[in-house]
Amino acid sequence: MSGVQDSLEIKFRLIDGSDIGPKSFPAAASVAALKESILSQWPKEKENAPRTVKDIKIISAGKILENNKTVGECRNALCDVPGGITTMHVVVSQPSQEKEKKATNDLKQNKCSCVIL
Repeated sequence: MSGVQDSLEIKFRLIDGSDIGPKSFPAAASVAALKESILSQWPKEKENAPRTVKDIKIISAGKILENNKTVGECRNALCDVPGGITTMHVVVSQPSQEKEKKATNDLKQNKCSCVIL
C-alpha cells in the first residue's frame, strides 16, 4: 500500500467555522485518538471548550463516528480524495450532569396533583 492509503490528512471544523489542523493520522488510529488530538489542540481563546474526550463528537459524511472505530474504517470513498484533506466536523456536548439536574428540578417544580372530592 502507498503512504496515501496508510494515512489521512484531516482537518477538524469547529461550530464557529474555524479549523484545527490539518494533521496526518494513520489509518489505524482510533476515533478516540482523534478526539484526544482535538482536545490537546483546542484553541484556548474559544468558549465552550470540551473538558474531556467524552464531550467531543466527530461527524464525517453525516455520521457520528464511534470511538472504537479506526480512521481507515471511517473513510468514505465519495469524500476522500487521494492526497487531499478530509474535513470532519466537531460538536461539543454540554455537561450532561448539569442538564439532568436542571431537568429533574424542573420536573419536581411542575408536578400536578389532583384531588378527587
